[in-house]
Amino acid sequence: MPSLKEIRARINSVASTEKITNAMKMVSAAKLKKSEGITLSFLPYRNKLNEALSNYLSSLEEAVNIPLAEKRTPKKAVLIGFSSSSGLCGVYNSNAIKLLRTTYDDYTSRLGNDNVEVVLFGKKLNDYAKKAGIPITEAREGLGDQLSYEMATKLSDTLVERFLNHDIDEVVMIYNHFKNAGVQTPVCETVLPLATDTLAPGKSYDYIVEPSKEDFLNALVPKVVRTKFYSIMLDTFTAEHGARMTAMHIANDNANTLLQELRIQYNKARQNVITNELIDIVGGAEALNK
Repeated sequence: MPSLKEIRARINSVASTEKITNAMKMVSAAKLKKSEGITLSFLPYRNKLNEALSNYLSSLEEAVNIPLAEKRTPKKAVLIGFSSSSGLCGVYNSNAIKLLRTTYDDYTSRLGNDNVEVVLFGKKLNDYAKKAGIPITEAREGLGDQLSYEMATKLSDTLVERFLNHDIDEVVMIYNHFKNAGVQTPVCETVLPLATDTLAPGKSYDYIVEPSKEDFLNALVPKVVRTKFYSIMLDTFTAEHGARMTAMHIANDNANTLLQELRIQYNKARQNVITNELIDIVGGAEALNK
């Protein structure tokens, strides 16, 4: 049985860990609340843009050419993966790593290694890709405090230009979708070409657009793509903090449970020591009486 000193040392160590996990849980909860607030503020804007595009497409009697929605046989693809730059967030990073591996293997088997570009956000995915021998076209830091609409717009516009120039044929984003603080689902989503058929059916209006419907669509569709990029980045950023908060909450509960067990063990050991001392005292007294 461990000595009282050893049990006290374990209690102090676990208590210190419990304080750290509790502090990290509160920090993640604050960041999660902030990220959720930004997401909820942005969603109405994104939804209105999607609704405007959907309503207009529903009002057209003839087919219209949308360059960013052009489906062609993929010859070159870009995979964009998101992870955190630090651990302690449960299965958030491992899910992203597994999905990146599966998606990369699938695309390279169809297009060849030289025709698949990999852009990774976050240290965890970058470290894995280096160890696994996955060529990284561009390695970026985790989203963190850098995430902004301007950042998403810059990435989106670069890829849109390359898509329109037929330099790339497909852009896929690999990320964790935020359902709630306890559930984050790994998702592989194709963002280019834009899938206009997945937009919610719109109401039928009689639109008058100037100077032409093609110019209108060519102005609106890139905005829809930008909002899609930004909403996905917000989604995975929120999922990271949700996963970290949940992981720290579980770790905090485990620390509390372990503390209770150690205190019971300490009290039993202390009781045992006292009992042994009393036995020694009584035994010594009896020996003197004889």
